[in-house]
Amino acid sequence: MALSYDASATKKLIDTSKLDDLAPKLIAARDEVVADVELMSSGSIPEDKQPLDAGFLNFPANVLQEASIDPTGSLLGRIEATAKSFRESVDACVLLGIGGSYMGMRALQEALCSPIHNELPRSARGVPRLYYEGNNVDSDVMGAIRDYLMTGNAAELEDRWGIVVISKSGGTLETAAAFRIFREALEKYYGPDSEEAKNFVIPVTGGEGSKLRALSEAKGYPEMFPVPDGIGGRFSVLTAVGLVPAAVLGINIKDLLQGAADFTEKFKTADVGSSPALDYTAICHLCERDHGMTTRILSTWGKKLEAVGLWYDQLLAESLGKEERGALPLTIVNTRDLHSRGQQHQEGRRDKLITNVIVGSANNEPVVIPEVEDDADQLNKYAGKTIPEVLDAAIAGTNKAYADDKRPTADIKLPQLDAYHIGELLQMLMIATVVEGRLIGINPYGQPGVEAYKQNMNAILSGQS
Repeated sequence: MALSYDASATKKLIDTSKLDDLAPKLIAARDEVVADVELMSSGSIPEDKQPLDAGFLNFPANVLQEASIDPTGSLLGRIEATAKSFRESVDACVLLGIGGSYMGMRALQEALCSPIHNELPRSARGVPRLYYEGNNVDSDVMGAIRDYLMTGNAAELEDRWGIVVISKSGGTLETAAAFRIFREALEKYYGPDSEEAKNFVIPVTGGEGSKLRALSEAKGYPEMFPVPDGIGGRFSVLTAVGLVPAAVLGINIKDLLQGAADFTEKFKTADVGSSPALDYTAICHLCERDHGMTTRILSTWGKKLEAVGLWYDQLLAESLGKEERGALPLTIVNTRDLHSRGQQHQEGRRDKLITNVIVGSANNEPVVIPEVEDDADQLNKYAGKTIPEVLDAAIAGTNKAYADDKRPTADIKLPQLDAYHIGELLQMLMIATVVEGRLIGINPYGQPGVEAYKQNMNAILSGQS
C-alpha cells in the first residue's frame, strides 16, 4: 500500500468549487516542476528561474538505475560498502552538519531506528551509536560529547568512534568549527598519523571550491561522497547527505529511494484528486488564500515522526518564506501536545490548518493495558485495550472535536513506518513545497535571507563590524 492523503474533513468547510477552479493551475505548476529538471540540464537557465535546484525530483530513480547497471561502482554501491566497513569498525559516530545536512538524517533515525538506539548494547544494535554536532554553537554540549568520546581504549571496538562530516561548501562556520574540534580530538585519540585518523572520517561535500573537499584531499581521507549540484540542502535528504549516515545505521537506503522514486513517477501523471502532493498543495493553498490560515501544523501522532516535522519546518520556511509571504510551519506531537497547545488549536485564532500524520500499524507487538485486582486507578474498564487502540481513539476524538467547531484537519496516512513509506513521505513534502512555490509565483529554491546572519557573524568574529 502507498501513502495516502485525505482532506474530506476540510472539504466540508470550504467551497469545493474553488478546488475545481484551481485544478488547471495545479497541473500547470506540476508540469513546470517536472520541466524544471529538463531546463537544468539544458545549461541555459533564465534569470527569473535562478537559482534552480530541481535535481532532487529524479535523483532517487537515477541512483537506483545506476546501481542496477553497476552494483559496486555506483554511488549506492560505494555508499553501502563504505558504511558497512565504517559501522563494523567503530561503535560511535558523530555526525557534523547543520540545517539540511543533519535534519534529514535525524528524521530518518527517529522514524526508522529504535527510540533507545544509543542506550542499546552493541550486541542489540549491531551498528554505531550516533551523536549530532556542528548544528549549533553550544559549548557545553559540544564539549560533553567530545570528552565522552575521548574516554576509552582506542583498541577496543566498544570505545572506537569516527566522524561523518557534511557540508557542501565547507565554509559554514558552525560545522567547520565543530569539524576542526572533533578532528583534533580524533587525531589525538588514535594518533595524528594513524590509519584510524584517516579511515574513520567520511566527508560528504561539494565539488571544486569546497573548503571541506580541499581539506579532505590534503588529509588523505580514503572515501568522499558528493553533495550534488542542482540539489539544495533542504532537498538533499535522499542524496549522500542522508544516505551515507543512514547506511551507517543500517537503514535500508534502497527501499528509501524506491519509495521516493515510485511516488515521483505517479506524481508526474496523476490528476488532481488522485495525487497526494497536488491535493495537499491545493488544500494548504486554499486555506491560506481564502481563509487566512497562515499557520500550518504538522500533527504527528506518536513520537517517532517529530523529527520529520522539524525537517519539514525548514523545508517550508526556507522555500516559501520570501517576499513577506509564506505560511508558518509548526510541528506538534500528539497526544503529548494536546496537553500544551491543544487549547489554542481548539479555541484560539482560526488561522491554523492541522495536517495529521498517521501510521496505520505498529511495527512491534502492541503494548496492552493490564487488569489489576485493586483497580485503584480505575483503569480496569480499559483492560485488554492496546496502546495503538488508545491512540486511534485519541485521533478520532480530536478530529471530531475540531470538526464540531468547524476547524479544518486533513490526514497523511502511512500504512506502516518503514524505509519505503518514509521515502514516499519525504518526497511528497518536497514535491508539494516546490509545486506550491510555482503555483504562487515564488521561487522555492535558494534561501537568500539565511545569508545575512552568516555574513554579520563572520564579520563580528573577524573584528570587521
